[in-house]
Amino acid sequence: MSMSLTFLGIESSCDDTAAAVVREDGTILASVVAGQTALHADFGGVVPEIAARAHAEKLDGCVEEALARSGLGLGDLDGIAVTAGPGLIGGVLSGVMLAKGLSAGTGLPLVGVNHLAGHALTPRLTDKISYPYLMLLVSGGHCLFLSVSGPEEFTRLGGTIDDAPGEAFDKVAKLLGLPQPGGPEVERAALAGDPRRFAFPRPLLDRPGCDLSFSGLKTAVLRQRDTLVAAQGGLHEQDRADICAGFQAAVADVLAEKTRRALEASPAPVLAVAGGVAANSVLRAALQDVAARAGVTFVAPPLRLCTDNAAMIAWAGIEAFRNGHRDGMDLAARPRWPLDQKAAPMLGAGKRGAKA
Repeated sequence: MSMSLTFLGIESSCDDTAAAVVREDGTILASVVAGQTALHADFGGVVPEIAARAHAEKLDGCVEEALARSGLGLGDLDGIAVTAGPGLIGGVLSGVMLAKGLSAGTGLPLVGVNHLAGHALTPRLTDKISYPYLMLLVSGGHCLFLSVSGPEEFTRLGGTIDDAPGEAFDKVAKLLGLPQPGGPEVERAALAGDPRRFAFPRPLLDRPGCDLSFSGLKTAVLRQRDTLVAAQGGLHEQDRADICAGFQAAVADVLAEKTRRALEASPAPVLAVAGGVAANSVLRAALQDVAARAGVTFVAPPLRLCTDNAAMIAWAGIEAFRNGHRDGMDLAARPRWPLDQKAAPMLGAGKRGAKA
């Protein structure tokens, strides 16, 4: 084993196939991401079966490319980290089976990583922040406030009881006839919009705590669209821009206020944000303002590390490995895997258990 750990990371939880090589000092030697946007474009969202098939076809190539870019071989590595959940089970299983095969063939240690932990630990990779810190993990499938005390120590302060913000962005984009993925398209359209034209609700701000809800906001957008269509026979471009701006402002207002409450409930020197929706510039600005008012440091990873990637998985694997974590050939792929094992399931978790 080298003086500085070097890990291969593998990520395949949704619609991005990724591999990366990362060192213990935070150096990203290589990061490869093969997206699937074109494969799902005609369906208005990610199709699990198509995603799983694409992962199975692309994973080997992504790993080979990451190793080639890093200038290392498997023999130069100290371990393999792989997303073992939560996510679309077909994709997660593809990654786990590849990682097991590589581990069995090389004898390298295997570490199964919670995809959410990868996002939550990214600020330690990029900004070298210390524990503890407050994390807002905001992505296509999840939205959580986490007090992060260690590589595998997460306390959930609140989360979404229905749609995650990224999911809401995608659905609003679909309602308005915008392409997928919806987040960047809604943000782009909102640039020309008036966020004050429509009075969209700010769900759950009238209730204490840090839980969130975005389903009602999405429904309000649907009703506003239908009202305009009925009144004028369709949507004008300005209507679409104003709806996007109003929706985006509502999401930012809710997340900002709930973040303020989370900082009050669990004071921390650093507020960090990660996940795909963290790439939204309006949201980042709102959270920066909250951090400034609270007198804490604000940290947001580079945009390329906000969306799904394998560098965050390799880093989370390194942190867990240093913490004594090892997995064997019985490592299971998990569609659901809460970070905070002690917290009660969020409302709407379903019969299969808590998702986050």
